Amino acid sequence: MHSENALQRPPVMTDDRFRKLLGEEAWSALPAAVRRRFGKRLRGGASVVYQGQVVAMHMNMAGRFLAQIARLLGAPLPHDLSSLNQPAVVSVTEDCAGDGQFWLRQYGRANGFPQVIHSSKRFAGPTGIEEYIGFGIGIALKVSANGSGLTFRSDHYFLQVAGRRLRLPAWLQPGRLTISHKDLGASRFLFSLSLRSGLFGKLVCQDALFHDQGD
Repeated sequence: MHSENALQRPPVMTDDRFRKLLGEEAWSALPAAVRRRFGKRLRGGASVVYQGQVVAMHMNMAGRFLAQIARLLGAPLPHDLSSLNQPAVVSVTEDCAGDGQFWLRQYGRANGFPQVIHSSKRFAGPTGIEEYIGFGIGIALKVSANGSGLTFRSDHYFLQVAGRRLRLPAWLQPGRLTISHKDLGASRFLFSLSLRSGLFGKLVCQDALFHDQGD
C-alpha cells in the first residue's frame, strides 16, 4: 500500500497556506509528518498520490438515502458499504489557475468500477478555506490542530449562482461535516470523514488508512 510514482517525483516548494490558517503556535505543535504533508506545494499542476485502504464504513438509513440523492450532484459522499477493506487512492493536484488544490478520492467496491469523488479546496472566503463539490455548491470550513493532526469542520454551506454567493439556511444543510487527518507514525495516517445531523444522527462515517509517498 505504498504511494506515488517512484519514477519521477513531482516538483515541490514550500507552502505556508495551512500554516497561516492555523497560526505559528498551533502549526509548530503538529507532528513533523503532518507539517510535511500540508507544508508542500506542487508546481506546474503536478500531483501527489497516496494509496491505502478503507478500514471503516458506516451509514444509517437516512445517510444511505442522502448519499444516493447526492449522486445526482456528482456523488460527493461515499455511498457503497462494500468499499470496506477495499483499496483507496487520494490524489492532490495544485490548481495552477487559482489559489487552491484539486482533490480526487477513489474508493474500491466489491463489484463494478470504483467510486470517484472530485472536489476543489480553495484558500478563500470568511473562514480562509472552502471546499467546492460541484454544481455551485461549496462548504466553508474551519481548520484546527491537535496533537496528532488536523480537523476540518463545516461552518456553513453555500451556493454560487451567477457570481453571487448564497448561504444556505440551516434546514437545507445536510449536516455537520467533520474531516480529520490523524498521524499514526511509521509514515501512516488516518483520513476520517463524518457527517452528522442534529435530527437523524450520524449519517455517514468512513475511515481510510494511508501511507506516505515513497515509503
